[in-house]
Amino acid sequence: MWLLVASVLLGALRAGSAKLILTEIDVVEKNDCNETVILPCYVTNLRKNNETLMFVLWKKEEKVIFSFHGGRNEFYRDGDFSSAKLLSRADLAKGVASLVLTTRQATVGNYSCKVTESNTEGDIKMELRQSSGSWFLLVERAIIISLLCIVIILCAAQLTVIALKYDIESQRKVCIIVAVVILAIVAGVGTALFVQDGYTALNQAGLGLIVVPAVILVPLQYFMFGTVFDSLPHTTLALIGLKILGYIIAVVGFALCVPACPPLHASVLIAGLAIMATASLLSLVYVFIMGSRMKDHPRPGNCRVM
Repeated sequence: MWLLVASVLLGALRAGSAKLILTEIDVVEKNDCNETVILPCYVTNLRKNNETLMFVLWKKEEKVIFSFHGGRNEFYRDGDFSSAKLLSRADLAKGVASLVLTTRQATVGNYSCKVTESNTEGDIKMELRQSSGSWFLLVERAIIISLLCIVIILCAAQLTVIALKYDIESQRKVCIIVAVVILAIVAGVGTALFVQDGYTALNQAGLGLIVVPAVILVPLQYFMFGTVFDSLPHTTLALIGLKILGYIIAVVGFALCVPACPPLHASVLIAGLAIMATASLLSLVYVFIMGSRMKDHPRPGNCRVM
């Protein structure tokens, strides 16, 4: 009698423990940098380790989005989740039932994973969230925008110094002012797009509007030096060359950053803008010093021996 009772109790205990144990994961986050999202599902106590004895079922809310029947070698995918696939079919028999979705189809919400092996099963639930974040780090965005603002401000300051110390043709003055204003407007639009969170075409376009139109600063610098000097000294040519170098480096950095998320070469872009800012500062100082040395503000190179 006691042996019968013990046998029944032991069978009950075994039946109670006949449940697959899945690793609990409450929250999964996705961001725009990832092309795919992995929803994790790991079974820790498979006994048969045989794919043909397994059945995997994934749901979003109460809707079945994916299933795999090992015995029949059959897959099911909901039309809205056509990209769904097992992370590794080879590892399914080891307990890896994780699901892979494209970032676009992996909409936020509650997902569940249910795994069956023979007559035992187990399930878990998790929430997929959109993580907050941006393409560039906050400090990188701040540096890029600050450097662009510095370059534009230094350019405007240099124009002011030239206007105060030298006679400038009205037409040339208007052209320079219009160029600076256009650059500032384009840079403002680019900044508004660039500072938005995420990794989207708008962010990329914003960065492009910050970097690419800065080429205007090169001919602008040449015209401003041409206003001061009849023939450009070697120093001015070196400063223009430095600005060109900075622009080239900035464009290369931009080209390297656009296809990468997170950007691995943000330092190249920042270095290029920093060189342009340095060239603008040195140009301003040079124009200011040369102007201060001239009596009655004659144009250097325009002095004639009487």
